[in-house]
Amino acid sequence: MTTNPLQQFFRQPKIYVGLPSKGIFNKPNTVSGDINRMPIYGMTGMDEIILKTPDALLSGESTVRIFQSCCPTLTDPWDVSIIDTDLLLTAIRIATFGNELSVKNVCKNCGTENDYTINLNTFIDHFGSCAYEDTLVLKDMLIKTRPLTYKQSSEFGLENFQIQQQANQISLIDIDAEKKKLMEEVFVALGKLRINAFTAQIDSIEAGGATVIEKTYIKEFLENADVEIIDQLQKHLEDNRNKWTIPRQHVTCANCSTEDNLLIELDQANFFAKA
Repeated sequence: MTTNPLQQFFRQPKIYVGLPSKGIFNKPNTVSGDINRMPIYGMTGMDEIILKTPDALLSGESTVRIFQSCCPTLTDPWDVSIIDTDLLLTAIRIATFGNELSVKNVCKNCGTENDYTINLNTFIDHFGSCAYEDTLVLKDMLIKTRPLTYKQSSEFGLENFQIQQQANQISLIDIDAEKKKLMEEVFVALGKLRINAFTAQIDSIEAGGATVIEKTYIKEFLENADVEIIDQLQKHLEDNRNKWTIPRQHVTCANCSTEDNLLIELDQANFFAKA
């Protein structure tokens, strides 16, 4: 078979990055090559079409397919840790459109629409300085946690979205007794979802000289733990999640000088509520 004479014009890596997690939360053989120097390609025209497919966005499939296209050394993009996803999406954005991101924001004070330019390299630097805190000490227990994989995060996010949709439909019901019953079911479903998400983020619990790694036992413990323990675990997980989120961007209105902090979201699948 002859070589395509246009091959010299195929995409080339535009940027190289290392996974902030160092791959310690990945399963074996889900990343190939040098994990500290991963080649990142710009998106193709087909990639942009995929990002406009609602069903693929809802399931997280669109982001995974972009990873497959632009991060070829990720042999299983679903397994990538969520603390690595924003870094990868930032790098893909840089490889495709350059270092600058243009955003608009309407001033909450005077209503002026402002245009701002964000330097994406600051996001790369931010994730390079983050560290995941995997240890939580509660009373006589030592709890080891881990971030969700992108697959887990997408599944929990989709389930949360579906439950929220149910709640929105219930609000349209006129019969109070029926509405109350259905809302109770929604709250129970949200409670189960939270416990399942917590269970997925616990590697082990050391207590009384034993180390528990069985998910069934961990889930049973969470279902029967004091609210104080659940609250502290939730805070620990949220602190880690906030640390590994793209930092809000401080901006000032050109018209009235009102200050604001913009939330930048690069994963379009996050349009849907996360668990």
